[in-house]
Amino acid sequence: MTLVDPRNERSGPAPQPAPRLPSLSGKTIGLLDISKPGGNFFLDRLEPLLREKYGVVKTIRVMKPTFSKPAPPDVLEALRGVDAVIEALAD
Repeated sequence: MTLVDPRNERSGPAPQPAPRLPSLSGKTIGLLDISKPGGNFFLDRLEPLLREKYGVVKTIRVMKPTFSKPAPPDVLEALRGVDAVIEALAD
């Protein structure tokens, strides 16, 4: 019997998160719906708030075909060039 350690086996420095944007004003924001129930309702409410309250000039909204697998290349390509991505996790 072989037991596998489920923890990350890679060594080295931990990856660092991307730096925060100083402002959302004038930015293009990707909105990624991962296809869980309720995600679209969250993004429907969030999208106008980003424009009205935070000055976002453009949103690009995409959806993964299923929440249980990584986003396919076409979904990732649609988000190329955005300033930030907000991922909708809901249930």
